[in-house]
Formats: sequence, C-alpha cells, structure tokens
Amino acid sequence: MTASDPKTDLHFYLQAARDALLWKLEGLSEYDVRRPLTPTGTNLLGLVKHVARVEMGYLGDTFGRPSSESLAWLEDGAESNDMWATADESREQIVELYRRAWAHADATIDALALDTVGTVPWWPSNRNEVTLNHAVVRVIADTHRHAGHADIVRELIDGAVGMNKGNDAMGTGDSAWWEDYRARLERVAREADQGA
Repeated sequence: MTASDPKTDLHFYLQAARDALLWKLEGLSEYDVRRPLTPTGTNLLGLVKHVARVEMGYLGDTFGRPSSESLAWLEDGAESNDMWATADESREQIVELYRRAWAHADATIDALALDTVGTVPWWPSNRNEVTLNHAVVRVIADTHRHAGHADIVRELIDGAVGMNKGNDAMGTGDSAWWEDYRARLERVAREADQGA
C-alpha cells in the first residue's frame, strides 16, 4: 500500500467537485444556467457564484489571505443571497471568478500546513478558530453538496446526468427503461402511502 499525501487527497476531492459543478453548465443557454428550478430559486450559475465566495472566504479570509476580488454582493447594503447571477454578470465572468477563487484557495492550501489555525470572520468569536484541514474539508463538503444540487437542476433542464464527462455513474438503460423504472417507483410510493 502506498502512503498518500493528505493535501494531495484533499485537493483531488476538491477539484473533482469543482469540475463536476462547472461541467453542469456545458451546452446550456444563458436562460437555462440562470433559471430557478426549485421553490427557493436554485439555479446552476448561482451555485457556481456561491461556491466561489465560499472558497475565497474559508480558504482566503479565514487565513489572513484575502482575495483581491471586488465582490459587489458582499458590499454593505447588498442583497445577502449570492446564489443567483444578475443580468449584468455573464456566465464567463462568474466561471472565471470561480477559477480565480480556485487558484487563490489552492495557493493557501499549498502555502500553509494543514494544522495552521485560522479565524472565520463571520462565525461567533467564541468558536471561530479552525485548522486549514477543517476549512478544506468544509469547502469540499459544501462544493460536493452544491454539485449534487446541480445534478438535479441539470436533470430537470434537459435530462443530462452524471458525475463528469464520460462518467454518468448511472445504471445501464435506455429512456424506456428509465421511464418504466420511474413509473415503478411511483407505484411503490403510492402503495406505501396507502398502507401507512
């Protein structure tokens, strides 16, 4: 068994989540990457914008390494919800912002030891200290969570599913098989409800 480097392992899972999230935007119109598909407004471009902020905060500000990015949605008086893109914010701008956030976060991970302690500015002062390891794990969990949201939103848009290009991580079956499978699940859910 080969020993692995913890930073390499953490970075692998962080980058996998980043790539999966951006892959969900491929081939979609401006409308489709922005349109809200849940009652709370979840949309693909908003998810990307949000995780960019998360990376800059937890893997930048927390360790005294603020990003030089000017983020209008963090200014005083700005709307507190960053999970959407304004008409003036292009997909390219948000994707590039996210890529710059990656670079900034990766530089923090490379520069500091995993046991380095940072202070999360927006947490209560009696419990706002975290190690870099904790912050990276938190960002990985958050990014994978939002990549999961993106999986569902993308499937609702055009039926596309999968972890990444070339790996849909789904069982084999054509559209007829999936229709039958879904219908079977619906029957089971109704039967369970009637028996409850």
